[in-house]
Amino acid sequence: MGSLNQISMWKEEDNKLKAEFKFTDFNEAFAFISSVALAAEKANHHPFWSNVYNQVNIELTTHDAGNTITDKDKSLAEAIDNIYLKYK
Repeated sequence: MGSLNQISMWKEEDNKLKAEFKFTDFNEAFAFISSVALAAEKANHHPFWSNVYNQVNIELTTHDAGNTITDKDKSLAEAIDNIYLKYK
């Protein structure tokens, strides 16, 4: 598990990890979302996200820890980064 320094696409803001991901088109963004959904379900840790055309914004926080950043968020952020790298 990495630290925030190792999670290059993420920033910490308002007790959340936030990242923005851009793709070539909507289909690629949706495929990314589908892959992230599988990783999130496996981790039993579900993000807040939005998607407009080729852009996906994701926020991670641990609700049952008082809406703060925990190792669960950092681990899922790393998994999301690894998924995103497959598109680059």
